[in-house]
Amino acid sequence: MTLTRQNQQEDAFSEDAATKIVRHAGMLSNQLQALRARMYPPKAEKGLRYFMTNEVSKLTSIPDSTLKLLSNEGRGPVPSRLENNHRAYTLQQINELRTMFAEQKPSEALRFLPHRREGEHLQVLAVANFKGGSAKTTTSVHLAQYLALHGYRVLAVDLDPQASLSAMFGFQPEVDVRANETIYASLRYDAERRPMKEIIRETYFDGIHLIPGNLEVMEYEHETPRILAQRVGTREGMFFERLKLALAEIDDSYDVVILDTPPSLGFLTLGAIHASTGMIVTVHPAMLDVSSMSQFLLMMGDLIQVLDESGAVLKHDFFRYLITRHDPNDQPQLQVVAMLRHLFGEDVLLPTAIESTAIAAAGLAQRSLYELEMGQVGRDTHRRAREAMDAVNGTIVGLIGESWGRP
Repeated sequence: MTLTRQNQQEDAFSEDAATKIVRHAGMLSNQLQALRARMYPPKAEKGLRYFMTNEVSKLTSIPDSTLKLLSNEGRGPVPSRLENNHRAYTLQQINELRTMFAEQKPSEALRFLPHRREGEHLQVLAVANFKGGSAKTTTSVHLAQYLALHGYRVLAVDLDPQASLSAMFGFQPEVDVRANETIYASLRYDAERRPMKEIIRETYFDGIHLIPGNLEVMEYEHETPRILAQRVGTREGMFFERLKLALAEIDDSYDVVILDTPPSLGFLTLGAIHASTGMIVTVHPAMLDVSSMSQFLLMMGDLIQVLDESGAVLKHDFFRYLITRHDPNDQPQLQVVAMLRHLFGEDVLLPTAIESTAIAAAGLAQRSLYELEMGQVGRDTHRRAREAMDAVNGTIVGLIGESWGRP
């Protein structure tokens, strides 16, 4: 053994736990930044793929033949031509088509452009569970992108200090998000509080804006107990109202807000529950995860009762459970799913988010199923995963439509 190696081992044995954790954090952070730099060079920006005319037709209900006619006549957005000479549109061009057809056919405008109409309230959907690995972020990303692909204006809010949602949209929490640029900036109790519109960022995904997260989000969890102790008995102490009030500032700009909550039942999650008009509780169908969800529901029930006693009015259009990471061929999972459906009936969404190598492969590249291009994973694998995800998201969009009174 060399002297240098021996010295390193002696140093490792002599350092205390706190020093080791800090050292490991620095090593891992540097390694991750190096990996990100290779995947996304400093001046690179994450982009979205093109969409072929057949996919554009499915997304917009505009016939393929009509799209080709528009292109040949030079009307509407001009599609790009791929190497095989096929026409391909950007998502921004797809939305231009939606607007054009909505204006040309006012009686069918809602079919092409499903933005909120007068009297339809902002939908705020909280995706929650305090069990890690229940696919909250995966659900939030795919739901946000599905909504945007179908013409809705979406705001995604990263309430998790781990900031996985932010990373999926190309914002690295340690590099791209500075102090007072997370949701904490709009919730904090001091003079540094910022209007929500100042911290919203555009993304490469047309139709989706983002409030990113990082470790700063935890400041709200630390600050709120101190404020509650100082302001007992005053409205200023009503921490659970702050997120709802902040979202009211941007009410007219969006159709749906997606709240990706942290894996804990803290002040941020309670604020999200109070602010939401709908809740999706993600659950992996394994007994350990279901037991954890049981504790989550018990604690949430107790805390909601406390909120009720404090004057909070909770009004949800819907509350649903979503089975995630589901293997339909796994017998123990089938038994758990059957038990949940027996207990909760229609409150468990009928479609499930299946376990798929396509989702795993996309995640490695910080992408969703909707961003994968043909050939990146097996065609059948991608198709099955995409169909399952579309079924889940389509059902949630149906619930949103029902809450707005749409047919």
